[in-house]
Amino acid sequence: MTKVATNTSFNELIQSDKLVIADFWATWCGPCRMLSPILDELSEEMADKIEVVKVNVDDADEIAAQFRIMSIPTLIFFKGGQPVDKTVGAMPKNVLVDKINANLA
Repeated sequence: MTKVATNTSFNELIQSDKLVIADFWATWCGPCRMLSPILDELSEEMADKIEVVKVNVDDADEIAAQFRIMSIPTLIFFKGGQPVDKTVGAMPKNVLVDKINANLA
């Protein structure tokens, strides 16, 4: 199940025992709309291992600025509330699964 982050809720949402994937996106972004259903599927298929947090850069501009988001979609992977990896751009599901598994190790 994906969660929606705001400027005030983001820090709480990335605190998890699971790998947290923060999806920085916007409604007007075509590649973001391509990646979103893939993340939704993976949040259900891998619910025991990951959590997905959606960060709309137009609504949560402070968080986007804090992490210097210049291009979207950007995914930042968090472990224990700390960023451990980052990707920019849309990708196929199998590539994203490989990236998730690499960060779970």
